[in-house]
Amino acid sequence: MDKVKILYAEDELALGKIVKESLESRGFQIVWITDGQSVLNAFKKEAPDVCVIDIMMPNKDGYFLAQAIRELSPNVPLIFLSAKTQTEDVVKGFATGADDYMRKPFSIEELIVRINNVLRRKNEWETIPDSAVVKIGIFELNLKQQTLTLADKNLKLSHRETVLLKLLVESKNNVIERKSILISVWGDDSFFNSRNLDVYINKLRNYFKADPSIVIFTVKGVGYRFIVD
Repeated sequence: MDKVKILYAEDELALGKIVKESLESRGFQIVWITDGQSVLNAFKKEAPDVCVIDIMMPNKDGYFLAQAIRELSPNVPLIFLSAKTQTEDVVKGFATGADDYMRKPFSIEELIVRINNVLRRKNEWETIPDSAVVKIGIFELNLKQQTLTLADKNLKLSHRETVLLKLLVESKNNVIERKSILISVWGDDSFFNSRNLDVYINKLRNYFKADPSIVIFTVKGVGYRFIVD
């Protein structure tokens, strides 16, 4: 069985060495890059299965790199590492294409769990047929392409936005518990992931402003109801 290849971008040499050696000892193949300018060339050459990128890289930061990688490969799993944990940092991280966002400091065990989770979700998603299109009011959600379409306008969604929206659609007009969403989409119901969920719900609400029949209603203390008339 081929090893999972990880493109790891980290300019802190001591941390990078520890993470690289730890992941290699668990059976991963690591391509470690210490300069943001070199990441895209490495991505094109190595074709990694997963990207793990520190945001504060020299020359080209993680936000720029994530956007560029998304243009080259829309579906490769991408995890951000950062000491930046303000809501606006998380929002920007996901907006530029990240599938997950880990705070520094972190444990190797947690990083491995997150890597395996994004790979599992990617593998599950690849089994969805190309024709899987869901009608949502005046919108169409293409699960395979991860696009939300209104007339001739296509909005490209992140993988996690698509997973969350699919979950809401499947529970349409019924209450879905917040904890259930967090476990299904993020893998745990930590406070940090709960903040991420708030960000994502607000993003989805903005996407659906063109159709007043679509409402994501907050059921205080419980979860959400995705209403489509």
